[in-house]
Amino acid sequence: MTEHAPRSWDPARLPDQTGRTYLITGANAGLGYFASEQLARAGAHVILSGRSPNKLAAAHDALEARVPDASVQTLLLDVSNTGSIRAAAASVRGGLFKRQRLDGVLLNAGIVHTPRQRETTRDGRELVLATNALGHFVLAAELLTTLSKSASRTWTPRMVWLGSMSTRMGAYDPVDIQLERGYHAYRAYVQSKVVVQALGIEADVRLRDAGVPVESVVAHPGYSIGGRTPRVQGVNEPSAWKRFKDGLQAPIAQSKERGAASLVRALVDPAITGGEYWGPRLITRGEPTRQQPSRTSSDPEVRQRIWETCERLSGMEWPFARAARVAGR
Repeated sequence: MTEHAPRSWDPARLPDQTGRTYLITGANAGLGYFASEQLARAGAHVILSGRSPNKLAAAHDALEARVPDASVQTLLLDVSNTGSIRAAAASVRGGLFKRQRLDGVLLNAGIVHTPRQRETTRDGRELVLATNALGHFVLAAELLTTLSKSASRTWTPRMVWLGSMSTRMGAYDPVDIQLERGYHAYRAYVQSKVVVQALGIEADVRLRDAGVPVESVVAHPGYSIGGRTPRVQGVNEPSAWKRFKDGLQAPIAQSKERGAASLVRALVDPAITGGEYWGPRLITRGEPTRQQPSRTSSDPEVRQRIWETCERLSGMEWPFARAARVAGR
């Protein structure tokens, strides 16, 4: 039986993560960087991934400077590019990193400031959907057996999907999932997050049904902004104007460092179970608490439709049977 999660959660005093390895997408800035820093401080080995070698190097150097004795590596990964995803996953599976295990994946990378006009990837997929949702669907599938091998009596590996509080602001049912019949920048973002949340919840149902010892959790960071976030060279360097402008939003906003706490708790708190949804207590800010996802992203029929659509668009089915067989080996 799972114990109830404690009310308080201090990102500076996480449960000891020594011996565990976590992969973070979009780790060179924002939420991904600060989540990586919190995990490294707790003793975890962290794989920082991103699509820019220079930005990854800057994040690596910053993390090592701020966290003495941090165990950290970098991995080139563009979640909008299927070839890049498969190459990165092959590197992880092939043991090119310090540890031959993977205890969790934070599926964090994404586009917040969406393009005004509809854009597509090399694969012909709508860019926002591909980056925020579809790419992570492929990555999670590629790493599923690797995650399941790390299961033990004391730990169930986890994948955490980055949701958004914006999904509460309307149904945004992704019937036109690639917005081929009418693109709008804001709808592209919110709809992609409905897809992310639906995938995260549906993944846990399917993992349980298949007997795969991997949990899927969804978490959102509230309203976390750069101007209220500590300055970190090469990672977060807001201008004086941005500091001022974001400071005016103090009553409803928080730093990305605090926003990352919800994501990290969803990833490492042993009292959390698969299928749960976590975010800041006051929705836009506050300490992490368990919450309810939007009706659209939790609707079983919507979840199934989105899952099947992502299988078709990616040409990939998750290897549930194989992941169940290799668990614990």
